[in-house]
Amino acid sequence: MHSLAADPNTVVLAGDLLDWATLKTNQIGTLIKGVVFVMVLAAIATAYWKTKSWVATLVAFLLGALVLWGIANLPSLQNKVGSEIEDQGLHAPQVPGAEDVQASL
Repeated sequence: MHSLAADPNTVVLAGDLLDWATLKTNQIGTLIKGVVFVMVLAAIATAYWKTKSWVATLVAFLLGALVLWGIANLPSLQNKVGSEIEDQGLHAPQVPGAEDVQASL
């Protein structure tokens, strides 16, 4: 196996490392989506096998589709939740403390 660190004439640029990290991140994301898809198929098959009911199978299918949709749209969901949380919040009302109550007596 050839290592870049073993060759003194090879220069590894940060851009190459960032490209590699981006590639690996995308591959891991694709792998996770594939594994979840297989798990959803197994859940649908198990729902039918255990219940022999088309209603339970349909519910398993819809829930699996919802999970797959959520995973596929995770970045947009994160932005929506983040924007709602970071919107203008109300300040807490000022409640008089023990010192203010004693001073008014």
